[in-house]
Formats: sequence, structure tokens, C-alpha cells
Amino acid sequence: MARKSLIAKAKKKPKYSTRAYNRCPLCGRPRAFLRKFEMCRLCFRKLALYGQIPGVIKASW
Repeated sequence: MARKSLIAKAKKKPKYSTRAYNRCPLCGRPRAFLRKFEMCRLCFRKLALYGQIPGVIKASW
């Protein structure tokens, strides 16, 4: 779990736009962020497995 102070810090508007970075809104993870779905890979996988993300299905071949 991410530190609450870092999550709050990321929500504030930075002094310069290049200092902004993405965090998962569900768990606060800063790495492995998927821009298209706006969440980290771990939360994406969990929600996709339960079928809570529309249009995403598990691949099988």
C-alpha cells in the first residue's frame, strides 16, 4: 500500500507540469500505470478478472 502522504502529494497541482506523475486511484501505486484505463496493472487485472471493466475479456488460445 502506498503512503498516504505521497498519494496526497500526487493529487496536488505541481509547480511545473513536468513534475506531475500518475498514480492508481484505487491503490496509489505509482508504477505500472495503464493510461488507457487509469489504473495500475494489479488493479486492472483484478477488475478484468471479475468482469468489471467493460470491453475487456481474458485472452485464451
